[in-house]
Amino acid sequence: MAEKEQAAVAPQNGEGDSENLDDPEKLKELIELPPFEIVTGERLPVNFFKFQFRNVEYSSGRNKTFLCYVVEVQGKDGPGQMSRGYLEDEHAAAHAEDAFFKTIVPTFDPALRYNVTWYVSSSPCAACADRISSTLSKNKNLRMLLLVGRLFMWEDPEIKAALKRLKEAGCKLRIMKPQDFEYVWQNFVEQEEGESKAFVPWEDIQENFLYYEEKLAEVLH
Repeated sequence: MAEKEQAAVAPQNGEGDSENLDDPEKLKELIELPPFEIVTGERLPVNFFKFQFRNVEYSSGRNKTFLCYVVEVQGKDGPGQMSRGYLEDEHAAAHAEDAFFKTIVPTFDPALRYNVTWYVSSSPCAACADRISSTLSKNKNLRMLLLVGRLFMWEDPEIKAALKRLKEAGCKLRIMKPQDFEYVWQNFVEQEEGESKAFVPWEDIQENFLYYEEKLAEVLH
Protein backbone atom coordinates (compact mmCIF):
# COMPACT_ATOMS: atom_id res chain seq x y z
CA MET A 1 0.00 0.00 0.00
CA ALA A 2 1.08 3.59 -0.54
CA GLU A 3 2.67 5.60 2.23
CA LYS A 4 2.04 9.34 2.55
CA GLU A 5 4.74 11.82 3.49
CA GLN A 6 2.50 14.89 3.63
CA ALA A 7 -1.22 15.73 3.80
CA ALA A 8 -4.01 13.27 3.13
CA VAL A 9 -4.66 11.43 -0.08
CA ALA A 10 -8.02 11.92 -1.78
CA PRO A 11 -10.63 9.26 -1.08
CA GLN A 12 -10.34 6.41 -3.55
CA ASN A 13 -13.33 5.46 -5.62
CA GLY A 14 -15.31 2.40 -4.71
CA GLU A 15 -16.32 -0.53 -6.84
CA GLY A 16 -19.42 1.32 -7.98
CA ASP A 17 -17.24 3.63 -10.10
CA SER A 18 -15.55 0.84 -12.05
CA GLU A 19 -17.84 1.28 -15.06
CA ASN A 20 -16.53 4.85 -15.50
CA LEU A 21 -12.83 3.99 -15.66
CA ASP A 22 -12.71 3.84 -19.47
CA ASP A 23 -14.27 7.31 -19.90
CA PRO A 24 -11.49 9.96 -19.54
CA GLU A 25 -13.93 12.77 -18.74
CA LYS A 26 -15.70 10.76 -16.03
CA LEU A 27 -12.33 9.72 -14.64
CA LYS A 28 -11.37 13.37 -14.39
CA GLU A 29 -14.49 13.99 -12.31
CA LEU A 30 -13.84 10.96 -10.09
CA ILE A 31 -10.28 11.90 -9.15
CA GLU A 32 -10.13 14.73 -6.63
CA LEU A 33 -6.63 16.16 -6.41
CA PRO A 34 -5.42 16.33 -2.81
CA PRO A 35 -3.22 19.03 -1.27
CA PHE A 36 0.46 18.67 -2.12
CA GLU A 37 1.94 15.37 -1.09
CA ILE A 38 4.53 12.82 -2.10
CA VAL A 39 3.02 9.34 -2.06
CA THR A 40 5.22 6.27 -2.21
CA GLY A 41 4.24 2.68 -2.74
CA GLU A 42 4.53 -0.38 -4.92
CA ARG A 43 1.26 -0.24 -6.87
CA LEU A 44 -1.04 2.59 -7.88
CA PRO A 45 -4.86 2.52 -8.18
CA VAL A 46 -6.36 1.43 -11.50
CA ASN A 47 -8.27 4.68 -12.01
CA PHE A 48 -5.11 6.76 -11.50
CA PHE A 49 -3.27 4.74 -14.14
CA LYS A 50 -6.08 4.94 -16.69
CA PHE A 51 -6.40 8.70 -16.32
CA GLN A 52 -2.90 9.94 -15.53
CA PHE A 53 -0.90 7.66 -17.85
CA ARG A 54 -3.18 7.99 -20.87
CA ASN A 55 -1.03 9.45 -23.66
CA VAL A 56 -3.52 12.07 -24.83
CA GLU A 57 -2.37 15.07 -26.84
CA TYR A 58 -4.11 17.59 -24.57
CA SER A 59 -3.61 16.62 -20.95
CA SER A 60 -6.25 18.80 -19.28
CA GLY A 61 -6.62 18.07 -15.56
CA ARG A 62 -3.52 15.91 -15.39
CA ASN A 63 -1.46 18.15 -13.12
CA LYS A 64 0.19 15.36 -11.16
CA THR A 65 3.24 13.29 -12.04
CA PHE A 66 3.24 9.51 -11.53
CA LEU A 67 6.69 7.98 -11.57
CA CYS A 68 7.14 4.21 -11.56
CA TYR A 69 10.75 3.11 -11.12
CA VAL A 70 12.88 0.01 -11.41
CA VAL A 71 16.36 -0.01 -9.87
CA GLU A 72 18.78 -2.75 -10.91
CA VAL A 73 22.00 -3.11 -8.95
CA GLN A 74 25.13 -4.42 -10.63
CA GLY A 75 28.03 -5.63 -8.53
CA LYS A 76 31.38 -7.13 -9.42
CA ASP A 77 29.72 -10.48 -10.07
CA GLY A 78 27.10 -9.13 -12.48
CA PRO A 79 23.40 -8.22 -11.99
CA GLY A 80 22.24 -8.25 -8.40
CA GLN A 81 19.06 -7.26 -6.64
CA MET A 82 16.21 -5.28 -8.17
CA SER A 83 13.72 -2.97 -6.49
CA ARG A 84 10.67 -1.11 -7.75
CA GLY A 85 8.00 1.28 -6.59
CA TYR A 86 6.20 4.47 -7.53
CA LEU A 87 6.05 8.10 -6.51
CA GLU A 88 3.37 10.68 -7.20
CA ASP A 89 3.14 14.40 -6.67
CA GLU A 90 1.24 17.53 -7.52
CA HIS A 91 3.00 20.05 -9.77
CA ALA A 92 2.40 22.93 -7.34
CA ALA A 93 5.40 22.00 -5.22
CA ALA A 94 8.28 19.47 -5.17
CA HIS A 95 7.97 16.94 -7.96
CA ALA A 96 8.14 13.15 -7.99
CA GLU A 97 11.43 13.28 -9.92
CA ASP A 98 13.00 15.38 -7.17
CA ALA A 99 11.58 13.07 -4.51
CA PHE A 100 13.33 10.11 -6.18
CA PHE A 101 16.70 11.84 -5.88
CA LYS A 102 16.05 12.82 -2.27
CA THR A 103 14.72 9.48 -1.03
CA ILE A 104 16.07 6.72 -3.31
CA VAL A 105 19.44 7.86 -4.68
CA PRO A 106 20.98 8.59 -1.22
CA THR A 107 20.64 4.85 -0.46
CA PHE A 108 22.90 3.93 -3.40
CA ASP A 109 26.33 2.44 -2.68
CA PRO A 110 29.09 4.36 -4.57
CA ALA A 111 30.93 1.05 -5.04
CA LEU A 112 28.07 -0.44 -7.08
CA ARG A 113 26.56 0.38 -10.45
CA TYR A 114 22.88 1.17 -10.87
CA ASN A 115 20.58 0.97 -13.87
CA VAL A 116 17.45 3.02 -13.22
CA THR A 117 14.35 2.91 -15.41
CA TRP A 118 11.53 5.39 -14.98
CA TYR A 119 8.03 5.01 -16.41
CA VAL A 120 6.57 8.49 -16.02
CA SER A 121 3.15 9.84 -16.93
CA SER A 122 4.73 12.94 -18.51
CA SER A 123 8.20 14.25 -19.30
CA PRO A 124 9.98 16.39 -16.67
CA CYS A 125 9.82 20.15 -16.35
CA ALA A 126 13.01 22.11 -17.01
CA ALA A 127 14.10 22.14 -13.36
CA CYS A 128 13.63 18.38 -12.93
CA ALA A 129 15.37 17.64 -16.24
CA ASP A 130 18.35 19.69 -15.09
CA ARG A 131 18.33 17.88 -11.74
CA ILE A 132 18.55 14.56 -13.59
CA SER A 133 21.40 15.85 -15.76
CA SER A 134 23.28 17.13 -12.71
CA THR A 135 22.80 13.88 -10.82
CA LEU A 136 24.09 11.82 -13.74
CA SER A 137 27.18 14.01 -14.09
CA LYS A 138 27.96 13.62 -10.37
CA ASN A 139 27.22 9.89 -10.17
CA LYS A 140 29.14 8.00 -12.83
CA ASN A 141 27.85 4.69 -11.44
CA LEU A 142 24.29 5.64 -12.41
CA ARG A 143 22.59 5.05 -15.76
CA MET A 144 19.06 6.14 -16.52
CA LEU A 145 16.37 5.23 -19.03
CA LEU A 146 13.41 7.60 -18.94
CA LEU A 147 10.17 6.41 -20.59
CA VAL A 148 7.38 9.00 -20.69
CA GLY A 149 3.72 8.72 -21.65
CA ARG A 150 3.38 12.35 -22.77
CA LEU A 151 5.58 15.37 -23.41
CA PHE A 152 5.08 18.19 -20.90
CA MET A 153 5.03 21.67 -22.51
CA TRP A 154 7.45 20.45 -25.15
CA GLU A 155 7.12 23.65 -27.23
CA ASP A 156 8.52 25.77 -24.38
CA PRO A 157 12.11 26.86 -25.30
CA GLU A 158 13.36 26.38 -21.73
CA ILE A 159 12.00 22.83 -21.53
CA LYS A 160 13.34 22.00 -25.01
CA ALA A 161 16.83 23.10 -23.95
CA ALA A 162 16.59 21.13 -20.69
CA LEU A 163 15.57 17.94 -22.52
CA LYS A 164 18.52 18.35 -24.88
CA ARG A 165 20.85 18.73 -21.89
CA LEU A 166 19.29 15.57 -20.50
CA LYS A 167 20.27 13.66 -23.62
CA GLU A 168 23.78 15.14 -23.55
CA ALA A 169 24.16 14.01 -19.93
CA GLY A 170 23.64 10.42 -21.04
CA CYS A 171 20.00 9.89 -20.06
CA LYS A 172 18.09 7.82 -22.61
CA LEU A 173 14.74 9.49 -23.19
CA ARG A 174 11.95 7.56 -24.94
CA ILE A 175 8.19 7.78 -25.47
CA MET A 176 6.26 4.88 -23.94
CA LYS A 177 5.10 2.31 -26.49
CA PRO A 178 1.88 0.31 -25.98
CA GLN A 179 4.06 -2.52 -24.63
CA ASP A 180 5.46 -0.17 -21.98
CA PHE A 181 1.99 0.79 -20.78
CA GLU A 182 1.23 -2.92 -20.53
CA TYR A 183 4.39 -3.44 -18.45
CA VAL A 184 3.31 -0.69 -16.05
CA TRP A 185 -0.18 -2.21 -15.86
CA GLN A 186 1.21 -5.62 -14.96
CA ASN A 187 3.88 -4.49 -12.53
CA PHE A 188 2.72 -1.23 -10.94
CA VAL A 189 -1.09 -1.19 -10.96
CA GLU A 190 -3.22 -2.66 -8.19
CA GLN A 191 -5.05 -5.84 -9.16
CA GLU A 192 -7.95 -7.40 -7.33
CA GLU A 193 -6.84 -10.09 -4.93
CA GLY A 194 -6.45 -13.40 -6.71
CA GLU A 195 -7.22 -11.85 -10.10
CA SER A 196 -4.98 -10.32 -12.76
CA LYS A 197 -6.85 -8.55 -15.54
CA ALA A 198 -5.27 -8.21 -18.97
CA PHE A 199 -4.24 -4.75 -20.14
CA VAL A 200 -6.74 -3.28 -22.61
CA PRO A 201 -5.14 -0.55 -24.79
CA TRP A 202 -7.22 2.56 -25.41
CA GLU A 203 -8.26 3.28 -28.98
CA ASP A 204 -5.63 5.89 -29.93
CA ILE A 205 -2.68 4.56 -27.91
CA GLN A 206 -0.52 3.71 -30.95
CA GLU A 207 -1.45 6.88 -32.84
CA ASN A 208 -0.57 9.08 -29.85
CA PHE A 209 2.70 7.20 -29.30
CA LEU A 210 3.73 7.98 -32.88
CA TYR A 211 2.69 11.61 -32.44
CA TYR A 212 4.80 12.11 -29.34
CA GLU A 213 7.70 10.12 -30.78
CA GLU A 214 7.83 12.53 -33.71
CA LYS A 215 7.68 15.57 -31.43
CA LEU A 216 10.44 14.22 -29.18
CA ALA A 217 12.67 13.63 -32.23
CA GLU A 218 12.11 17.27 -33.20
CA VAL A 219 13.00 18.47 -29.70
CA LEU A 220 16.19 16.42 -29.43
CA HIS A 221 17.36 17.07 -33.00
